[in-house]
Amino acid sequence: MTAFWEQGWFWPAITVIVGLPVVLLVLTELQSHLQRRGNELHRIVGLLRNAVVPLIAILILSVQVTQAVDPEQLTVNRVIATVLGFLVIVFVLNGLNIMLFTNARKGSWREKIPSIFVDIGRIVLIALGLAVVFRIVWNADVGGVFTALGVGSLVIGLALQSAVGPVIAGLFLLFEQPFRLGDWLDVGGTRGRVVEVNWRSVHIETGDGILITPNSTLAGASFTNLSRTGGTFPVSTEVTFTTDDPPAAVVALLQRVASALPQLVPGTAPSASPQGGTAYTIAFEVRGPSQEGAALATFRMWLWYAARRAGLGLDGDATDDFVTDERRDAALQSISPTLHLAGDDAQALAPLVRLERYAAGEVISTVGTVPTAVRFILSGSVDLRVPFEDAMLPATRVEAGDYIQQTALTREALLTTAVALTEVAVLVVPATALDQIVRTTPALARDMGDVIDRRRQEVSAAVTTHAESMRAPAPLEG
Repeated sequence: MTAFWEQGWFWPAITVIVGLPVVLLVLTELQSHLQRRGNELHRIVGLLRNAVVPLIAILILSVQVTQAVDPEQLTVNRVIATVLGFLVIVFVLNGLNIMLFTNARKGSWREKIPSIFVDIGRIVLIALGLAVVFRIVWNADVGGVFTALGVGSLVIGLALQSAVGPVIAGLFLLFEQPFRLGDWLDVGGTRGRVVEVNWRSVHIETGDGILITPNSTLAGASFTNLSRTGGTFPVSTEVTFTTDDPPAAVVALLQRVASALPQLVPGTAPSASPQGGTAYTIAFEVRGPSQEGAALATFRMWLWYAARRAGLGLDGDATDDFVTDERRDAALQSISPTLHLAGDDAQALAPLVRLERYAAGEVISTVGTVPTAVRFILSGSVDLRVPFEDAMLPATRVEAGDYIQQTALTREALLTTAVALTEVAVLVVPATALDQIVRTTPALARDMGDVIDRRRQEVSAAVTTHAESMRAPAPLEG
């Protein structure tokens, strides 16, 4: 009698009984390790642990149990082997997808392959894998199927050559990837941002709607990728003034307004030039084409206010209905208590003052400059900001009824930058006029001295608070 350990089923059964738990334990630890590191391969290891390995063990035991019967003729073993083969195909395809494409480095050839190519390759591999499975497990003749498919594909390809050609050209355009989602393109004079790319067409948002351009059209024509201009994007626009405006004054105004734009690339300087007659061109650089519209809108708005303050005729119009004697006199009356004016003092001061308006976001005065006038806020809000390292810290906010640039009286440099938060109207009182008032009204000098001290304290408090917040340790999580 043959010992049981010498029988054919013994060692395969022992291998399954002992090896299966060990393999599952190792795969479980490997899956947990990959999952903690955020590696997508943990999904593949999970498939191997939960499906492939147990099914291999089941197949081994099933073959040993039915070894008395011809295994090739036993349907249950073939079904198990077929399912196992399908799972192995899924395992291999997912593993290749993660290793080749999911973890592809940015800019590599693997990232540039269009998804449709990946899908076609996946279908081909599945077909080949299933053919191998059916050939090995079921002894099926798959050669005729592949021959028929090859001949059929050739016939269909020749019949649809004219229709498929543009699609293939578009697919190669996707493979080259001369643009990405979010890039700005200039296609035949139409500018827009790429919002969708598929195997057939590119969808470009132009502001007037979505421009759908076939890939074959882009592949056969020239276009400009505005997002790949070396990190900056040039913007230019034309404006007009009157022929009576001095060209030097207009050029200086255009450059000054453009230099304050928040979209301007640091380290670059705008350039302006007269084009003859009333036309002028201003050019500057922004951080990308997506900022062109906002930069031009802000520039045109600020230019309108700046031209009115400078007395220049933007668009051939030099009138300003805001600056009137009635409004100026009313503004003087509103600030008379602040200046300690009495009687006819306000009327005597009227020829020396002027009204100004600033747009929201405009810089009224900059830190480090010595002001030549005090600006009394008639309407709107002004934010005073102090520079600290690479940031501008808010120190205080000045509302209507208060004033800024009070150091004009002491001829000291400003400690803050004044930025209009809304449209701001001010009454500008020159420092020379204030000097005359102070000689007869010492209380004004005392009041302005108090305001200067208070603004210095606000600046110091803003810097101290920011410095302490930077030194404070970050709170512990959990």
